[in-house]
Amino acid sequence: MKQNALLRVAILPSAMMLIMLASITYKAYADTSTYKTAILAGGCFWCVESDFDKVPGVVETTSGYIGGKIQNPSYRQVASGQTEHIEAVKVVYDPKKISYDKILFYFWRTVDPTDKGGQFCDRGASYRTAIFAVDDEQLKLAQKSKADLEKSGALSAPIVTEVRTAGPFYKAESGHQDFYRRNPVRYATYRYGCRRDARVKSLWGKQAHGGLKKH
Repeated sequence: MKQNALLRVAILPSAMMLIMLASITYKAYADTSTYKTAILAGGCFWCVESDFDKVPGVVETTSGYIGGKIQNPSYRQVASGQTEHIEAVKVVYDPKKISYDKILFYFWRTVDPTDKGGQFCDRGASYRTAIFAVDDEQLKLAQKSKADLEKSGALSAPIVTEVRTAGPFYKAESGHQDFYRRNPVRYATYRYGCRRDARVKSLWGKQAHGGLKKH
């Protein structure tokens, strides 16, 4: 009996080690070659990150700048409106779990696509909404998605969101990445004060945020 007990004690750490190694190996060799990218501008990129990190099938989000006329702009330069860049988020997703059409479905329902002067409390051209297609297929799907939404009459005002071909995307400063996770109180205060969710709810009703509960 004592020998069996000692044997179990000896085997347990070894078994646990094998399980851990198997998990690490699986992650290391997970096939990411089929992942795809969407680039979406929906006002404050902190909020767009927060919204899309909750969408099933989304793997990663990165805040950045796109659509401007200089290379590697800073936040201050973009916010000044002089570079023509827009705050945007690069969304990496697994097409085996979510389609680009579904990504667009969530996008529309997390923004105010009728506002041409910015988004919510953030005003100015750098905060306007836009969809940046990374290839011809995305461009066609995004144009169709916008046209279908316009025809649906779901919104009473015209949709002003641009559909554009993506140019260079510049990653924003590290302080802007995952801001809502690293500064939850400050982020929650900002989002509530900006009345982002209240406006989205008033526009979309039960479809707000695509039905996702937490934002």
